[in-house]
Amino acid sequence: MATENVHRSRAPEFYGFVAWTSTALLFLLYLAWALLPDKYIISWGIHWYPNREWAILLPSWTIVLVLFTYFTYSMLAIARTPPFSDLTTITDTCSDRQIADDLRSRRNPYIAAAEQDALPQVYDIPVGMVTRVLYGGSMAVPSS
Repeated sequence: MATENVHRSRAPEFYGFVAWTSTALLFLLYLAWALLPDKYIISWGIHWYPNREWAILLPSWTIVLVLFTYFTYSMLAIARTPPFSDLTTITDTCSDRQIADDLRSRRNPYIAAAEQDALPQVYDIPVGMVTRVLYGGSMAVPSS
């Protein structure tokens, strides 16, 4: 068995290291700006920097934005959910229902799966049939 020597680029490792290092450095600069007194920052040669209130405002607005995003996506999911009375809650475009080979024959196509030693094909069983098997007989649907 021959093994192929596949050369993979190590660029993702370097990009990850640079991203991690720069993020840590930016966080340390943020902490220095937010917590150190002005005389230390000026001694470093930095004479202009944003007002200290932004040290609180930026994280606060970021948290609000994240919470608003979660709320918006959950509300969009609820708004796009069909009502319980809609048939799309139990079927979709990928559902595979068994149909009779010969439409003129009155034989139920699901009977073949109930025969002895039968290996049924994979398909979706109608909800009405599942209800009849589980609860027996036909259930009356209340009129609305």
